[in-house]
Amino acid sequence: MRWSTQEVRADEASTLPGLARINTIVRSITTPEFAGVTFHEILAKSALNKVPTGSGMPFGWTINPYRGCSHACVYCFARPTHTYLDLNAGTDFDSQVIVKLNVAEVLERELAKPTWRHNPVALGTNTDPYQRAEGRYALMPGIISALASSGTPLSILTKGTLLRRDLPLLADAAGHVPVDIAMSIAIYDDDLQASIEPGTPSAEARLRTVTAARDAGFDCSVFLMPVLPWLTDTTEHLDHALQRIAAAGATSVLYSALFLKPGVKPWFMHWLERTRPELVPRYRDLYADGAYAPKAYRQWLANRIRPLIRSHGLDEGREDPTTGGVRSSALGLFRGPDGERRPLGHTSEDRRTATTVRTPSPPPTGVRFAEPDGPTLF
Repeated sequence: MRWSTQEVRADEASTLPGLARINTIVRSITTPEFAGVTFHEILAKSALNKVPTGSGMPFGWTINPYRGCSHACVYCFARPTHTYLDLNAGTDFDSQVIVKLNVAEVLERELAKPTWRHNPVALGTNTDPYQRAEGRYALMPGIISALASSGTPLSILTKGTLLRRDLPLLADAAGHVPVDIAMSIAIYDDDLQASIEPGTPSAEARLRTVTAARDAGFDCSVFLMPVLPWLTDTTEHLDHALQRIAAAGATSVLYSALFLKPGVKPWFMHWLERTRPELVPRYRDLYADGAYAPKAYRQWLANRIRPLIRSHGLDEGREDPTTGGVRSSALGLFRGPDGERRPLGHTSEDRRTATTVRTPSPPPTGVRFAEPDGPTLF
C-alpha cells in the first residue's frame, strides 16, 4: 500500500497535542507495514546539534534524523526526549516517530557555512538512524554524502541492519574522511531480546551486519550495552555473546551495566514487573541511589567480562578517560578549553592497561555509591 494514501491532517485526533508546537509539520502517516506506529513528517529547521560542553558525552556534534524509535527498547536512555513534545517516554516514544524529511538539505547548508570547523559528527547517539522507517525515507545516504563531501568525520552506532544498504556509500566516504561503525547488540537470548527489544533485528542479523562491515573494509565495534543484572550478566551468557561477536569478525567490544535515568526507570520497572517480577526487589535495591549501577557491581562485572574478552581475542573498546565514553578514530578526540574535540594519535600501545583479574563474587545488593561514572550510551 502506498504511503501517500495513508495521509492524515496534522490537526486530526491522531496527531498528539504536543506536536501542535511544531509549525513545520507536513503530515502524519499510519500504514499497515508499521502497525500501531504513526510517523509525523516535519521540515527541520536545523540538522546539527551541538552537545553542551559539560554534558560529559564523548562527542561534540550529533545529527538525529528521527525522534522516537520503533525499536522500542525498554531500557533506551533517549526515552525522556519525547516529553519535550508532550509525548510520553513509554508507548509514545515507540509509536509516535518524528521524521525530518529535509534533514540532508538543511545539513548541506549548515556544513557550507564558513564557521563550520569540520568537527566529528555522531549518528545514533539518541535514536537509531537505521530504524525500520529508514527503509522508506532513506535519509541517511544524503546525510553521509553531505558529511563526506564537506570533509566532516562521522561515526554511526546502530542496531539496524539497514546499515548494509549504505556500506558502499560509507566505503566511498571513508576515502575522504574518518568513518567509524559500531553495532549495538546487547541481548543474545532470542526470547529475552524479543521481549525487551521487540522492534529490533535479531542478534544473528546484526552479527551478519558486523561481518558485512568488516568485509567492506571497516573496523566494527560491538556495543555489548547494556548488561542487565541477573538477566545477561552470567558467565554463560557473556561467554556465548563474546564467542559470537568474535566469530562475526568484530574488532572490539564495549560494555556497560544498565543505566536507568529518570524517565526510563519507571518504564523498565514496569516491564520487569510484567516479565520477571521476582527480580523487582533486587533491581529496586541495586538502583536505589541513582541511575547507575553501584560501583561495586560495575567492578564485579569488569572482573567477570574482561578475561572473557581477552580469551576470545577481542580488544576492549578504548575509552576517553575524561568522560568514560567511547574513543575512536572519528570520535576519539579530547575536549579542548573551548569545548571542541582535539585529535589524539592512537598507537597499538594507546590502550587502557588491563586490570588485575580477581575471582568474581556474586553481584552485590544493597550497595551504596556516591560518584557516578561517565555516560552510558546504550
